[in-house]
Amino acid sequence: MRLRDTLFLISVLLFVSGIGFIVAAERTSRAATPAETAPAEVRAAPPVASVRQLMAGMIQPAAEQVWQSVSVTVSEKGTDEKQPRTDEEWAQVATSAALIVESSSLLLQGNRAVDGGDWAKYAREMATASTEAMKAAEAHKVDDLFKLGETIYNACTNCHAKYLRQ
Repeated sequence: MRLRDTLFLISVLLFVSGIGFIVAAERTSRAATPAETAPAEVRAAPPVASVRQLMAGMIQPAAEQVWQSVSVTVSEKGTDEKQPRTDEEWAQVATSAALIVESSSLLLQGNRAVDGGDWAKYAREMATASTEAMKAAEAHKVDDLFKLGETIYNACTNCHAKYLRQ
């Protein structure tokens, strides 16, 4: 009888201690949950495109789309006003402006930035004007888009005047 009582007592103790381990593990996992659910740090790929490649493949085509989206041409035949007409055309202009904004960040990554002064200033000016152009396109504001196209052009021209010949 004593052996049976001893075995019963041991099994009860093992059962109770097992419950204790489960409770402790549950508390530990609850404490760790916020860290586990936090997004993992995402590391971007290192820059590989040159500034010229960014200009030719991304910035120039996107800028041309914005600049050519709104125009007024006066000729012998009269006045021809061009602007986006459909939601799809407006969305294309907004997307092009968004690409210019994104590309301004790319111009500052890695060894692309020529200096920390005017290069960054011109990139920020281009991003700010392009952000406003994107908003104007989303709101279908023709006059605002026209004016912001000039602002984007001036940021590009100022940067090219200083850095293109280097």
